[in-house]
Amino acid sequence: MNCIHCSPIEPIEDKGILKIRRASPSLASAVQASGFKIKSYQEEVCEISYSTREQLLNVMKLIESAKEAALLTISIIGTEPPSELERWMSLSQLQVRFSNHSLIDIIANKEFCSYLQPIVDSSERIVGFEFLLRPLPQGTPFQPHILFEVARESGFHSFLDRAARISAIEASARLLPHGIKRFINFLPSSIYDPEYCLTHTFEAIQQQGLRPEDFVLEVVETEEIGDISHLTHIFAECRSHGILVALDDVGAGYSTVEVMSSLQPDYVKIDRGLISFCDQDASKQKAVKEIMERAGEFGGKVLAEGIERREEFQFCRELGIHLAQGYLFGKPAPTPPIHFLHAARIS
Repeated sequence: MNCIHCSPIEPIEDKGILKIRRASPSLASAVQASGFKIKSYQEEVCEISYSTREQLLNVMKLIESAKEAALLTISIIGTEPPSELERWMSLSQLQVRFSNHSLIDIIANKEFCSYLQPIVDSSERIVGFEFLLRPLPQGTPFQPHILFEVARESGFHSFLDRAARISAIEASARLLPHGIKRFINFLPSSIYDPEYCLTHTFEAIQQQGLRPEDFVLEVVETEEIGDISHLTHIFAECRSHGILVALDDVGAGYSTVEVMSSLQPDYVKIDRGLISFCDQDASKQKAVKEIMERAGEFGGKVLAEGIERREEFQFCRELGIHLAQGYLFGKPAPTPPIHFLHAARIS
């Protein structure tokens, strides 16, 4: 079950057909006049045959110069027909794909894994982990935020977002016992239809024999929350399947206190910028206390992110913050800490 946004990413072959939608007669004539073979042109769809990668790039340069370039959508079909739905993209998306081919290959081939970072309670007992996308140990290195940015600019963010969620779920099945919370990020813009787009996530949890109540889907901090009703719909769909939800980086950027109060997530993660040296900064203390009070109005559990100093943790603990995360308790790693694994075996 796939929609075009999450369907497999087909490689661009050195021989095939480039299709252009909304191609004007003048563009079709310019293509033909430049010596390229037009396979067909009807209803503003122009099909151009190419036999080498150089020819394909030259056709793209010609398209770039067209006055309607920004309105065109393009599909490239190799010698074999698409395995599923035909993928159309803008010229800018295609350009990103060519200029970042190594990162696109990482996305298409799912050459990544999930690392875990501990989440502790007020007694420093590990009660959960956040799962974070990382390169394979022997794979091509990449910066996760750059990989997601290239995915967004090329139109592959839904594919990557879903693949990252599945990777985290599978890793959690291998590494964690029942009862430990698993925080997994998601991009709201990758969820077009919550009932459909999240089906694969729910099925993966079931197939791995895991408990939905152990999972927390977390809105990542990089996205502007422009449609509260859509995100509310996503939250409702998660909760209907027994999965909890979290809002990341509250108090900074797009995750304002007002957004938090509107969405009423089960977990509220305070931005690391507010937590850093919060024991010494009165303005940060005021902001943290406000988030605590507002979250308390709807019963949201508060998690302090980015704790690196014991003084920060002590302040947060005295304030009544429920959970904490940061380098003080552990960096992202491919496996849980030894002391956690030992305690899990004993229990």
